[in-house]
Amino acid sequence: MRTHEQMQETRYMSADRGETGAAPNEAPTSVTALVELKGVAKSYRIGDQEIHAVRDVDLRIESGQFVAIIGHSGSGKSTLLSMIGGLTRPTRGNVFIDGENIWAHDDDYRSMLRNQKIGFVFQFASLIPTLTAVDNVLLPNLLGPRNGRRPREEDAIALLERVGLGEKIDAFPSELSGGQQRRVAIARALFNRPRLLLADEPTGDLDEETEAEVMELMLETCRELDTAFLMVTHNRAMAETADRVLMMKAGILS
Repeated sequence: MRTHEQMQETRYMSADRGETGAAPNEAPTSVTALVELKGVAKSYRIGDQEIHAVRDVDLRIESGQFVAIIGHSGSGKSTLLSMIGGLTRPTRGNVFIDGENIWAHDDDYRSMLRNQKIGFVFQFASLIPTLTAVDNVLLPNLLGPRNGRRPREEDAIALLERVGLGEKIDAFPSELSGGQQRRVAIARALFNRPRLLLADEPTGDLDEETEAEVMELMLETCRELDTAFLMVTHNRAMAETADRVLMMKAGILS
């Protein structure tokens, strides 16, 4: 079993270095990394006080790799996940996905990226209450182009069957348990076969038995698709199943 020191593969630099901004033409150090972060930081100003949410993070994630980041609430882990997912712009630094600096592109590019290459599983299922389970799964495909391919309901049904909800395809979220809603959310996140799955406390409101089932489902599906899986959590026991476990504290990843 690896020691904690062996799992500390990410470096950090002082948060006191100057504001350099993004470098659109800077290249990733290796084209083999699916995700690479170079000096990524996020700061907020509240009145006269500057809050350093994320401090100069370097990180590499390969295809098919499961990386867990653990940390208490307010440690910066959700902000980091949001910057990787193209939702929150870094104050400085670069985020590369498939060799492309995503923050050197416009909003349309990042929207396409999220639709076609990134799946999200949040702490709450966030299903559309007026849509059935199968329509919730189809939603990402309906919102963006998929190389000219029309969304196939049979694909969504097959995925719901895969997550154990074959008999609930026409159920509305209010007719599903918390664990069942989470399974629909996972199916939705994986429907477009993303290269990267980002999960923010994905089992936070579930009981231990359902939590274990949901985690196994995400891991098994990611292995089959060779999808990289980045999860942030405060649950150390759940993080132990990862290939790499990193710690975040006060915005510093180590």
